[in-house]
Amino acid sequence: MNNWNHNHILDLSTFSLDDYKTVLELTTRFKDVHKSSSRKLPALQGKLITNLFFEPSTRTRSSFELAAKRLSADVQNFSVSSSSLSKGETPLDTILTYISMGADILVIRHESTNVPADLANYVDTNNINISILNAGDGYHSHPSQGLLDLFTLASFFNPKEVSTNSLLKKKITIVGDILHSRVARSNLWALTACGADVTLCGPPSLLPDEFNDFVLNPPPGQKIDPVNKRGIVCIERSLKDALRNADAVMTLRIQKERMQQNMLTDLDTYHEQYGITHQSLKWCKKKAPVLHPGPVNREIEISSKLVEANSIKSKLIIFPSPILSQAKRPSLGSRLIT
Repeated sequence: MNNWNHNHILDLSTFSLDDYKTVLELTTRFKDVHKSSSRKLPALQGKLITNLFFEPSTRTRSSFELAAKRLSADVQNFSVSSSSLSKGETPLDTILTYISMGADILVIRHESTNVPADLANYVDTNNINISILNAGDGYHSHPSQGLLDLFTLASFFNPKEVSTNSLLKKKITIVGDILHSRVARSNLWALTACGADVTLCGPPSLLPDEFNDFVLNPPPGQKIDPVNKRGIVCIERSLKDALRNADAVMTLRIQKERMQQNMLTDLDTYHEQYGITHQSLKWCKKKAPVLHPGPVNREIEISSKLVEANSIKSKLIIFPSPILSQAKRPSLGSRLIT
């Protein structure tokens, strides 16, 4: 990885097409580690990875921990419930404590936007030799999830040669609460960078018209877009129109707390209009995969029958963003890392 220029991974808006190519190539080489006799590689031997999850997480934290161990790293896990935050300690002081223990990489998840970026700026300003990985911040970004989804789709479209070219001119439809989704934002940057056209679908309260222009300009504080030509982003309010001829579908978790903010009037109505079912998949291209970042709300964003039919046939656990389904022949995909 001599051409890798990122000390931190905070937001996929900073990734070039070459960066995505490097990630896909490296992931392809590592994806079968769990099948080897040792189930480990010495890539991170002697390194200390600290998982600092200030926000609850099961899948993402477990995935980072498992990935670190399979690459032979030592792992520390931070727990809010047993920390000194309840005694008034600030998150920065908590993080500095782990830095003083010799952490090489901090994996940070926080409910507030830009916490990982602010910390990265702090360590750079103070010449602290450590890398920050954003495991999800507020509504802003979830880069590891976006990279996982990219690898999942590229592997599906061309399993013999996993590359960014596999996404070129593909129509990817994302359905649901785009407004509050860091997963959707990261996917918009990653998929359009690889030449995919993304159709967004959802009610206006959860999908403002401004998302038509999401990838046209770099975010505040970023001077340039490292990708010369991106795929297009468009909005469709009709699920049928959004899914028509789609090569792949991603449905997002509806956060029930949004109901208290009057953003949705009725969950049953939402499922009727935007829920992914066996019937709605008929509008997509044959064998179009369905991805879900988890956890799944059955009978809201996706039908229980669709989830269970594929779980039973595949005999695999549903993790965030596997391929949940194929319109023609259902099967589950597996995930490597998030």
